[in-house]
Amino acid sequence: MTDRRDVQRAYDRIAEQFSETRSAPWPEVETFCGDREVATAIDVGCGNGRHTELLAERADRAVGIDASVELLRIARERLPAASFLAGDAVRLPLADDATDLAIYVATLHHLPSRELRRRSLAELARVLDGVGLVSAWSVAHDRFDATEGFDTTVDWTLPDGTLVDRYYHIYDREEFDADLAASLLGVERSWLSSGNHYAIVTA
Repeated sequence: MTDRRDVQRAYDRIAEQFSETRSAPWPEVETFCGDREVATAIDVGCGNGRHTELLAERADRAVGIDASVELLRIARERLPAASFLAGDAVRLPLADDATDLAIYVATLHHLPSRELRRRSLAELARVLDGVGLVSAWSVAHDRFDATEGFDTTVDWTLPDGTLVDRYYHIYDREEFDADLAASLLGVERSWLSSGNHYAIVTA
């Protein structure tokens, strides 16, 4: 799987079941959002909108962006007051400096080349005029036994037993920090939690 459209198609296929297992926001995202109040906030790779919902409580306008049409449909049903856009993390459908607050979690690792991942971080820097949270899967996750970053696929099993492959790039700490440094994002803090790399970034 080397085409990011394959990831889009995979999530369209598993959207209903995936959404049923992803109802609550991550604690790290809740902590990051805290009591912030902003004009505009974006959720890149918003999925079913569970984190967009957090942003909607803290922003005059919350925008969720995802490549999966089916997940966006579910997100719109979940949160009619927010705006949801079909879009690619490598080419965000937003103007420069369009947002004050950004969430970009559990999405970067789905982009199937380092060039694309770095371009997506540069896109986040382009649209952000404030602070954001970025995350990606780490080699420190319990399911892996590695010290260096690598590419893999992770199966999702549909109710009928069909396996759907999803591409992941599993980051080591040095590579995660290097990709952030290659963008125009400033890094306030970078850490590991629950098998994921996190960074608070600014632009």
